[in-house]
Amino acid sequence: MMEKWKAQSRLLVGGLFLVCFIYILNSPAINQYVSFVKGQPVTATVEGDLLRKIDGILEQKQVPAINARIDQVWKAIPGYNGLKVNREETIKRMLENGEWDDQKIVYDEVEPEIGLKDLQPSPIYRGNPQKPMISFMVNVAWGNEYLPEILNTLKKYKIKSTFFLDGSWVSKFPEEAKKIIDAGHEIGNHAYSHPDMKKLSMNRIRLEIEKTNQVIEKEIGVRPKLFAPPSGSFDQRTVELAAQEGMFTILWTLDTIDWKKPAPSTIIQRLTPQLANGATILMHPTASSAAALPELIKAAKLKGLQMGTVSDLISSKRVQSIE
Repeated sequence: MMEKWKAQSRLLVGGLFLVCFIYILNSPAINQYVSFVKGQPVTATVEGDLLRKIDGILEQKQVPAINARIDQVWKAIPGYNGLKVNREETIKRMLENGEWDDQKIVYDEVEPEIGLKDLQPSPIYRGNPQKPMISFMVNVAWGNEYLPEILNTLKKYKIKSTFFLDGSWVSKFPEEAKKIIDAGHEIGNHAYSHPDMKKLSMNRIRLEIEKTNQVIEKEIGVRPKLFAPPSGSFDQRTVELAAQEGMFTILWTLDTIDWKKPAPSTIIQRLTPQLANGATILMHPTASSAAALPELIKAAKLKGLQMGTVSDLISSKRVQSIE
């Protein structure tokens, strides 16, 4: 008799916690537990119904993963991880607090079935439009005098970017290249001699890419995973040869056109309205972009956008908007 009483007591305590969940969620199933509290024995069917009810609520909180795909306009679009509720950890948290709180739901990220590497080689112009992140991509073949200001601004705002380096520039200025990598930024390949890639032979395309990778690896100890064709000029051969080297071909969503030396205010006024999920912003080490960068960063933050490297942007990993 005593053991039976203990067993019923344990069921009662567990039932009361579930009552709290269901009550806060305004579930009709509360009546079933009210009956139990009054002394009616709980059945496996009642428990099962309530657990299914909770599972149904948690199911609604889940977010499906988005597969990478080829878009007619934007070409390769990265996927975006989904969210699956960790049922056990979520219920454990709710029991600890004695109440339902959506903020305490525990999620696990779920990768898409199709990622960028599963697609045919294709240029990437932007990140996933559901990802509240942008990336500043800086192509470097000249402009050493403006690099310190850009690096200082990025440091001030604790932002990492991707610098696509011209191979001949790295050969001439290895110490400048080291300053970029030492600051924690990502390094990409910008070909060796700033050629028009689509006008080159297959062998020359391969040479431009390989030689740049070799000099970057020799001078600063990293092997680029991203390739940005000079002046944005490329063809499918370029994309495929870069892919053979294990590299994605990166273009841009928004262009500062800073090589025309516009006023910084012109860059800010033109680009700010267009800052949006997944955007890549092209710039060079110029006076115009160096001066405009702080305001672009502030504008992005006001829009709830995080900022990171191009690799961060095109990964499927989820990020939270800046509040």
